[in-house]
Amino acid sequence: MPLTRAQPAPGPEAMETVAPAVDLVLGASACCLACVFTNPLEVVKTRLQLQGELQARGTYPRHYRGFVASVVAVARADGLCGLQKGLAAGLLYQGLMNGVRFYCYSLACQAGLAQQPGGTVVAGAVAGALGAFVGSPAYLVKTQLQAQTVAAMAVGHQHPHQNVLDALGTIWRQRGLVGLWQGVGGAVPRVMVGSAAQLATFASAKAWVQEQQGRLYGGLADCLVKIWRQEGPLALYKGLGPTYLRLGPHTILSMLFWDELRKLAGRAQHQGS
Repeated sequence: MPLTRAQPAPGPEAMETVAPAVDLVLGASACCLACVFTNPLEVVKTRLQLQGELQARGTYPRHYRGFVASVVAVARADGLCGLQKGLAAGLLYQGLMNGVRFYCYSLACQAGLAQQPGGTVVAGAVAGALGAFVGSPAYLVKTQLQAQTVAAMAVGHQHPHQNVLDALGTIWRQRGLVGLWQGVGGAVPRVMVGSAAQLATFASAKAWVQEQQGRLYGGLADCLVKIWRQEGPLALYKGLGPTYLRLGPHTILSMLFWDELRKLAGRAQHQGS
């Protein structure tokens, strides 16, 4: 009986190939779908991170204690719908950030960068940086809307925005165009690291951080120093639990939806040709 040579396992280059413009739409759609499921975790994370901002530990009331208790606290104060606060801004952010991110990553793969040693890491990081920059205004608005709650449970500065457009208009009028990119210095490195890890891991396995900077801070370094001095080093990890719980499902759902949508798009292209 003749022996047949085993076929090598397909590598990252064997993934379904679609046009970068199509990847823009698919990536944005996939991450928006994931956002619908993980936005409640983002609301809890935001409240935990803003709680006791620039106040010494033990000098402020702790309305939010841990993940489960915080979910209950948000639901009691704002109703079940309160767990989806800032969803429209979150969808806008995911659509802008991930549309640009997947588009740039697809361009890099199309150019052959993904086949180079460490290429997927570099492509993921650069794509993430560009996506974070484009989506920064939406992230700023999302954070401000998610922090809104009744006075008794309020944490951080409360912005009286009615919706996404109202928030964008208010920020534009008060701080100008530059104000819409407030906090971008902290967002870009966070998304760069996450994007590089997420896309590189997904590409090789086929089988993965923040708070906007307010007027209290003069930049990323100033933000870190002030929080360290006023709240202690552990305050830098406020909201770690919900962040971890959100990123896990969000990453899995985003990459799953993206991969399946790419397969469908690839089949449609083959059938059309």
